[in-house]
Amino acid sequence: MRRLVLAIVLLGLVEFAGAATAEDSTPQQVFDAMRAAFQPQQAAGVSARYQWLLRDPQGGDWFVEVHGGKCRFGRGRIPNPDVTFVASGRDWVAISNGKLGGTWAYLTGRLKIRGDQRLARKLDEMFP
Repeated sequence: MRRLVLAIVLLGLVEFAGAATAEDSTPQQVFDAMRAAFQPQQAAGVSARYQWLLRDPQGGDWFVEVHGGKCRFGRGRIPNPDVTFVASGRDWVAISNGKLGGTWAYLTGRLKIRGDQRLARKLDEMFP
């Protein structure tokens, strides 16, 4: 039960304030907005590898690496991510734009979060 509550608390992290708001926005636009919202001071002392596996034609595989107050974004897979998010590209965009509640997506299996929960929570601080 504690893990479920923790995971639900984490879901607020996917509603990035800078995300594109158009109904037809893309994962690329969401990740571009994250890049623009990056707060290096919040990433001081953080070393983390985040992976997104977006399972539909709109999606694809994406990653963010944070180290020493810097971030690097890219497409594809990285070995041994600390946190992995799995969803459809359409659902990820909807969650990021506030059109689909992260808690609902998690509880219904439309969003899965694997890995270090502490680092998953930190993502929201670094990319508000």
